[in-house]
Amino acid sequence: MDERVEKINEAAAYVRSRLGGMVPLAGIILGSGLGNLAEEIEDKIVIPYAEIPNFSKSTAVGHKGNLIAGYLSGKYVIAMQGRFHYYEGYPMEQVTLPVRVLKVLGIKYLFVSNAAGGVNFNYRRGDLMIIKDHINLLPNP
Repeated sequence: MDERVEKINEAAAYVRSRLGGMVPLAGIILGSGLGNLAEEIEDKIVIPYAEIPNFSKSTAVGHKGNLIAGYLSGKYVIAMQGRFHYYEGYPMEQVTLPVRVLKVLGIKYLFVSNAAGGVNFNYRRGDLMIIKDHINLLPNP
C-alpha cells in the first residue's frame, strides 16, 4: 500500500476509535474567523492534533489545533479548529491530509471557511460567498 494512504488510514483509524461508532455527516474546516463556532458543538469530543498520528501542528494565529466531533444543529459533524498551510512550510501532501482523513471517516459534505476579500462592492463583511473557480498561482513541478 502507498505510504501516503497508510498515513491517512492510520490517522482515520485513531480518530474513528475516539468517535464511539459515530459517522460524521459533514466536515467543517474553521478558519481564523469561525474558530469559535466549535463552542456551539454539543456533546463534543475534542481531539488535539498532537494526539492524531501524522497530523501536523497549526502555527497560524487563532488556529487552536483541535479536531472536534459532536452535534451542530442536530447533525453529527466533525470540525477542524485550525488547519495547516503551505506557507507554514508543510508540503502539499501534509496540508491536504486532514481533508482526506475526513473523507475516510465518511463525511458527505465539506464546508471550508476562511478570511477572504472581494472586489465586488456589493459584498459586506460576513456575507457568504461560494467559490465557483479559483486561480492557483503555486508552482507545478
